[in-house]
Amino acid sequence: QVQLVESGGGLAQPGGSLRLSCAASGFTLDNYAIGWFRQAPGKEREGVSCIRCSDGRSYYADSVKGRFTVSRDNALNTVYLQMNNLKPEDTAVYYCAAEGNLTTAQAMGRCIPPLGPFRSWGQGTQVTVSS
Repeated sequence: QVQLVESGGGLAQPGGSLRLSCAASGFTLDNYAIGWFRQAPGKEREGVSCIRCSDGRSYYADSVKGRFTVSRDNALNTVYLQMNNLKPEDTAVYYCAAEGNLTTAQAMGRCIPPLGPFRSWGQGTQVTVSS
C-alpha cells in the first residue's frame, strides 16, 4: 500500500525558510513521479513542483521558481521541498502526491503542466508565512 506522510510545515516570517519532507512507504522512489501541491482557502489547487525520482529532473511553477528546490533521497525514500525567501502568498496547505509503475517518459509527463494525474496523496501540512 502506497503511503505518503508530509512534515515540516509551520510558521515562518517573510524571507524565512522551511523544509518540507514527504516520506514514502510501500514502494521505492525509482520509477515514481512525486508532485508538490498547495491550496489556500478560496483558491484553486496549485502544482508548485514535481520530480522524476529516477534521475531528479524537476519542474517548478513560476510562482516559486528561484525560491523553492525539490530533491529526493532514494536511500531514505523521502522527497524534500526546500522553501526559501518565503512570502505571505506562500501560505497554504502543502501536499505531496505520487504516481508509480511509470516509464521514464511517463514519469516526466506527470511533471509537465498540468501536473498529474496522481492517485496517491499525503495528508497535507500547513505552512503559514506571517510577520
